[in-house]
Amino acid sequence: MEVFLLEHSIKMGRDALFDLLAANQLLVRKRKRKIQTTYSSHWMRKYPNLIKDFVPTGINQLWVSDITYWKIDSGDHLYISLVTDAWSRKIVGYNVAATLEAVESIEALQMALSAFKGADRPKQLVHHSDRGIQYCSGSYVKLLQDYSISISMTESGDPLENAIAERVNGILKEEYLNHYTTQDITTAKQQLKKAITNYNQHRPHLSISNHTPDKVHSQSNMMTRRLWKNYYRKLDSFTKNYPVNLNQDLSQNL
Repeated sequence: MEVFLLEHSIKMGRDALFDLLAANQLLVRKRKRKIQTTYSSHWMRKYPNLIKDFVPTGINQLWVSDITYWKIDSGDHLYISLVTDAWSRKIVGYNVAATLEAVESIEALQMALSAFKGADRPKQLVHHSDRGIQYCSGSYVKLLQDYSISISMTESGDPLENAIAERVNGILKEEYLNHYTTQDITTAKQQLKKAITNYNQHRPHLSISNHTPDKVHSQSNMMTRRLWKNYYRKLDSFTKNYPVNLNQDLSQNL
């Protein structure tokens, strides 16, 4: 189109061009996301956000959980439940299933809790998630309470309220899962396990001095330079102290 415009001495800016395309129904429509993994309009108790000003200083102080969908080659959608340690960025619990039932998210939590043996229970651990029905379910809440884990939940639909979990979702799908050929749930389970092993053992993070999650998680006294951001600052101070391209900056440092 640029050649055509130049040949006919037509000067048109981007906005005018898009207006012209829209008037003639020539714009490509954005695909609507039809998969919803969070249903928070339910009657069950929703817990307050406990981590607004909380910065962990070691492992097993803050776990963040989330559910993301995975569209496989057969056209089906699977649902991945993840539990991630916010300090080390290690995925400590996971599960993939064909449904969004709460029992599937409980599987991921039980895997994370299996690291604690007998009386060796986590001390002052906070579990943070959205207000989805899975995390508010009686069985999920009871399991957290049985281990004396504090329950924290987001207060809105803003992804920054659970930024680390959202970032891990993106890394896992974009860097690993989307490159696999997956036809069924059996293959998906194997590939998810492989992807998480690679993520935990081989993928460095800028937020943990380019170490891998496994290394930081296993060496609790390791000194690392952490690039934490406070997502709850007032808007004026936030925009003053951070670059204009917020999406790039946040994703780089998470």
